[in-house]
Amino acid sequence: MNSVYIIIGFAGLILLIALGWRFASRRYTLPCPTWLRWVVELDNPFTETNRASVIIQHLDLQPGMKVLDIGCGPGRLSIPIAKQVGPQGEVTAVDIQAGMLRRAQEKAQAANLKNIQFLQVGAGEGKLEHNQYERAILVTVLGEIPDRVGALREIFDALKPGGRLSVTEVIMDPHFQSREAVLKVANAVGFREMQFFGNRFAFTLILMK
Repeated sequence: MNSVYIIIGFAGLILLIALGWRFASRRYTLPCPTWLRWVVELDNPFTETNRASVIIQHLDLQPGMKVLDIGCGPGRLSIPIAKQVGPQGEVTAVDIQAGMLRRAQEKAQAANLKNIQFLQVGAGEGKLEHNQYERAILVTVLGEIPDRVGALREIFDALKPGGRLSVTEVIMDPHFQSREAVLKVANAVGFREMQFFGNRFAFTLILMK
């Protein structure tokens, strides 16, 4: 019986931490800590939506494309995307944490990839060039950004006309954003919905400039 109470108490503690983290992220930038990067590198076993191969499939990538990976973490998406766009294409992997970028760089070097540019900045800081990319992705990242409108406006400006932004959200993430919440800020900066995959609890939303 004691073990049952321990399990319930542990689950309650995890829930409390998640709720606290979610509340605090509304005011502060609180990305996944670098020491938890191994969790970020794993495909979620409970939903297809967050699997790297599925997210990439929805991007409709072509060789030579330039892709922006905002909140790239340890490069779970950056590496396979760089392989798919080929040496004539380019991936700009953006993260605010040096430790995450170092891990992504290690993986790129191990794969002998030369077409990834690593950039340590925060979304919405105005560091991205305009009209440069055909695709951009935000995978369980949008909720970590306090100024979501500013971040999406910068991504909108960085995309070429007709460019697409892929936003993936999963309910188990403490920063989860609903489809309605994503569309509210996306529409505010000029994006329009193009495609929707998944359901209300785990989805990928494709937005077009």
